[in-house]
Amino acid sequence: MAQKIILGIDPGTTVTGYGLIQVQGKKMHLLACGAITLGKQDVPHPEKLGRIHRRVSSLIEEYKPDAVALEAPFYGKNPQSMLKLGRAQGVAMAAAIIKGLPIFEYAPRKVKVAITGNGAASKEQVAAMLRKLLHFEEEPQYMDATDGLAVAVCHFFQGDKPQAPSKGKGWADFVKNNPGRLK
Repeated sequence: MAQKIILGIDPGTTVTGYGLIQVQGKKMHLLACGAITLGKQDVPHPEKLGRIHRRVSSLIEEYKPDAVALEAPFYGKNPQSMLKLGRAQGVAMAAAIIKGLPIFEYAPRKVKVAITGNGAASKEQVAAMLRKLLHFEEEPQYMDATDGLAVAVCHFFQGDKPQAPSKGKGWADFVKNNPGRLK
């Protein structure tokens, strides 16, 4: 049975969390988890993006994952924050694309459901369940690290199946997703 390594990433503009698991059959083992700390306001945004790209690239070089799973940005009230978060996700994706790795995205709620069975679970609940699943005691310094790990575990539970496209949530989504069907 072939082994596989999954890199999970929770992109952020202050802290980007990551986790790596090794899977063989139905068993998974923790390889590493941690955080890329980016600072608050004193670090220019392009420098933060460069740090994310360099660190994700070095994780790919060191662990040679077979797939990269990312938490997709969720909808927020502040467009500037969402733009910055999308950029953080984009540079992490770019590191994987350059190495030819398949990329999978998961909504935060889907990750929480996969780990705890509850889409509204707290970060602490997710971390506690991961400690049980992966048999580790020490809690990482940043909860973002266990969030990144949760994305990797979620991908393992999905079995490399691509996500079905969203069905939309009403007429506006239908119009946006089907421009050729309107006259």
